[in-house]
Amino acid sequence: MTRRERVRKALRFQPTDQLPKDMGAMLSTCVSCFAYPKLVEALGLPYRRPRVYDTGQMLALPDPDVLDALDCDCAFVSGDAASNVLEEPSRWQPYDFNGRLLALVMNPASFETLPDGTIRQHGQSLMPTGSYNFNVPHAGQPLDLTVDPPKENLEALAKGLQQALFTPERVAALADYCRRARLATDRAIMFSGLGAGMGFRGGMAPFSMLCMTDPGYIKELHGILADHAIAQAERLLPAIAPYVDILMLTADDQGTQQASILPPDTFAELFTPAYQRINDACHRIAPDVFTFMHNCGAIYDLLDAIVDCHFDALNPVQWCAGGHSFREWKDKCRKRIALWGGGVNTQTTLPLGSVHAVEHEVAEVVKVMGQDSGYIFCAIHNLLAEIPAEKIIALYRTAGRTRIPR
Repeated sequence: MTRRERVRKALRFQPTDQLPKDMGAMLSTCVSCFAYPKLVEALGLPYRRPRVYDTGQMLALPDPDVLDALDCDCAFVSGDAASNVLEEPSRWQPYDFNGRLLALVMNPASFETLPDGTIRQHGQSLMPTGSYNFNVPHAGQPLDLTVDPPKENLEALAKGLQQALFTPERVAALADYCRRARLATDRAIMFSGLGAGMGFRGGMAPFSMLCMTDPGYIKELHGILADHAIAQAERLLPAIAPYVDILMLTADDQGTQQASILPPDTFAELFTPAYQRINDACHRIAPDVFTFMHNCGAIYDLLDAIVDCHFDALNPVQWCAGGHSFREWKDKCRKRIALWGGGVNTQTTLPLGSVHAVEHEVAEVVKVMGQDSGYIFCAIHNLLAEIPAEKIIALYRTAGRTRIPR
């Protein structure tokens, strides 16, 4: 069974020869570029500068030999033509982040070092000395309760989206890039570059307020965005479908640490119909390509509505938020939607527990999540800078050797 076949069978809830595993197929299953060099060294692999593709979260693209050493089955391809299975040395330039990390980035000119050592990116986001990622004030979502939540001009939005449709030249370039990635690996390829465009447009707080106060506006907005996503899929998917396995469609973070941000019936009313249209169109256009949703937080009460969206896989499976166990998550989703992630609690067990504690929790999670297939293993969200290499190695090797009860 090839790595690609292993992942595809799991997404179809079919038996696999071993548990499929992921590191870095998308930008919430990845590893910090600060942790990555230590991981490479601990695995006994040759030194290399990490390729920092996401320079906001500061994530390294895992190299194929690292994926081999951890027995991972998935690969990353993005819509702006970047992949962890293609070397492309001409696209990567050295940058040392003010002496903190010898790395490779695509655009060193986007960074500047301020007098106090803080690094500024694109003139706005900041990484102070001692920080491990970039941020902006209020996470880029300031809230002014003295004014009504802003609304988009929907007519102008529709016209702008029409002008942003993939051109034939763009489709051909992306298809060729995906083809090259397919030839370079037997891993299942996740493609990120055809997004639904939904989520908390304009900020989590004001958009949530609009969902409650003006649902008619939200329905019209989501109708426009769904129409655009389907039009994009009709252009792009026929060209890339032979070369990709999973389509990263959306990255919603609909949960807090305790509960869903929106009431479940509100999410079902305003989000599910639009996502269902998009997913159904993608499955019609490319029946062999699986669709993928990223959705952080305590979203257990949204799971039925998410299943009704017709996504094939849900990530990151943050079972530690909201008071529901990983067993409850599995039972709720069993053979209805594949779960991708949830392999260890990345807020407590992984950073604060011992290696033995990590191994114990991973084994317990895998025994439950792996039943009846429909599971791809990785941690809950990214492996952060402070996580030592021995814990990362224990994470993956324990998952690989844990026997799943039949």
